[in-house]
Amino acid sequence: MTTPDAHPDSDAVALEVREALATVAGVPTLLVALDFDGTLSPHVEDPMTARMLPAARDAVNALAALPNTVVALVSGRSLVDLRIIAEHTDDSPITLAASHGAEYWFPSEGAVEPAEDDAERGLRDLLRARAEEIASDYEGVWIEPKTFGFGVHTRNATEEAGEKAAAAVDEMVAGAAPDWRRRTGKKIVEYAFRHEGKDSAIANLRERVHADAVLFAGDDTTDEDALRSLQPQDLGIHVGAGETAARVSVHNIPAMAATLVELADQRRHAQE
Repeated sequence: MTTPDAHPDSDAVALEVREALATVAGVPTLLVALDFDGTLSPHVEDPMTARMLPAARDAVNALAALPNTVVALVSGRSLVDLRIIAEHTDDSPITLAASHGAEYWFPSEGAVEPAEDDAERGLRDLLRARAEEIASDYEGVWIEPKTFGFGVHTRNATEEAGEKAAAAVDEMVAGAAPDWRRRTGKKIVEYAFRHEGKDSAIANLRERVHADAVLFAGDDTTDEDALRSLQPQDLGIHVGAGETAARVSVHNIPAMAATLVELADQRRHAQE
């Protein structure tokens, strides 16, 4: 669907969105799974300076405090980086699904990560170094290390430089590691030797918490995998403009924060 007509700076919750929230607000166990960058935090030039907008943080905390309500951040960031930008502490009630669902952190359990494979990590380091050499030839292009691969950031480069750098890295990875997974996002191309996606992360979390319904919200291309995987009783929300598999859309992060506040209010009333 497309983004509904409304003022792009409005953080009011549209009737269509309120009605959609009502379909999941009263279920016995609700999983609220949220992308981070572009959904709770603005995209920024230095990804490690990203932080949730205060209104978004307050809404997330309000939901996490409700009974039988599991809040999870589902991100392509590595677990260590996601914990930093989310300001996530060891006593947090919020679950993390990092690296597109290859790494997890659960309340009262901590980090759950796949076993290391020296060969895969050795190839990751080699290809990352080659990518950094390529990026050095293009102003504004830089490489983000990730647990299972790396990302090529072009946000600070000209369109021409970004396209040339991405094409060069594409050719290098295709030749050396043709089985790696390639993902595109907003001004980033990611490569990884693991193939988990946000769709599999949602499936794993749903099963673990025995969720009766899932609300998933995201803004980027990689979030569409999760949105398309949702079941009829679930609710998908897209942040921003454009075509999406989500049932409803909101215009921006303040509007998403307001939507989460509305969800918390509806769920609180349903539980009374």
